[in-house]
Amino acid sequence: MKEFFRVCVRHEVTSTAFRVALVVGTVLAFINHGPSILDLTLSERNIMQIVVSYFVPYSVSTYSSVKVILTSKSCQ
Repeated sequence: MKEFFRVCVRHEVTSTAFRVALVVGTVLAFINHGPSILDLTLSERNIMQIVVSYFVPYSVSTYSSVKVILTSKSCQ
């Protein structure tokens, strides 16, 4: 478990996850809240949902990257 978290904070993992979250989170935010974003009528609840829209792809990308790195290390 320590190794998993150590890999989570590696630059290549965090930078990739950030870029994925930026693209996917933005797409999800506009799919789910497009009219409210464009009209600038977002509620606090909408804003929290948008934050989660960025957190989810960041988490998935991080998890996937870490699993690939750890799996490739164990195969060597």
